Amino acid sequence: MKCTCLALVFVLVGCSASAQNVNLQGGETGNNHLSINIAVVGSATFSAADGFFDEAEKYERSGDYDNAVAYFNRAAKEYQEDKKFARYGTTLIRLSNTHLVLSNYAEAEKIVLKQVLKNYTKIGSKAGQMAAYQQLGKIYLAANKLPQSLWFYTQHGILAQQLNDKSAYIESVIGIASVKIKKKDYQLATRDLNNAELLSKNANIIKYNQTIKSNRAIIAEKTSKRKV
Repeated sequence: MKCTCLALVFVLVGCSASAQNVNLQGGETGNNHLSINIAVVGSATFSAADGFFDEAEKYERSGDYDNAVAYFNRAAKEYQEDKKFARYGTTLIRLSNTHLVLSNYAEAEKIVLKQVLKNYTKIGSKAGQMAAYQQLGKIYLAANKLPQSLWFYTQHGILAQQLNDKSAYIESVIGIASVKIKKKDYQLATRDLNNAELLSKNANIIKYNQTIKSNRAIIAEKTSKRKV
């Protein structure tokens, strides 16, 4: 009997989350949020916020970014109300990134500057601040605001070193190289990519090899065009 009731609750939450689709297109509509917390195995819980987050990811994977924005936004508000500030910050960054995909640079920037950084400063999370700096680096790079992008990627790298996060530091170096490629500083960009490759090799991290290779291909293409 307990199993049947639990299954029914999950179905109800899934249906309630799906039903929000029509109303969420334009943003929040009132305060009719779900407040169901479902007990599962052990002490873990599946909340309304988790349901909205899962829906957002589904829409994101399918390429429906407008609905992804709506559900990430709803999930963020729920996490904030539940005082789950680490999840709140993570969701806001995902929300910002979805706006970035849609080329809504101003909105993507505003979310990080006014909400994400404030949240991570409040809870004293340097790792969160580092993620926010990286996100701003990406936003400004896409918006072609190269001095700002370079500054935030540099701050991202400084925090990565302080936290001894080798992967994050490599990402910051690759980010800086991307900025220099846009600035047409190909020689300096190549040095950064060589540095990123060496750091990856020393740390035995292979996941950035393809990114480094792709950036080198861009440099080769750009420089060959200049010679012609």
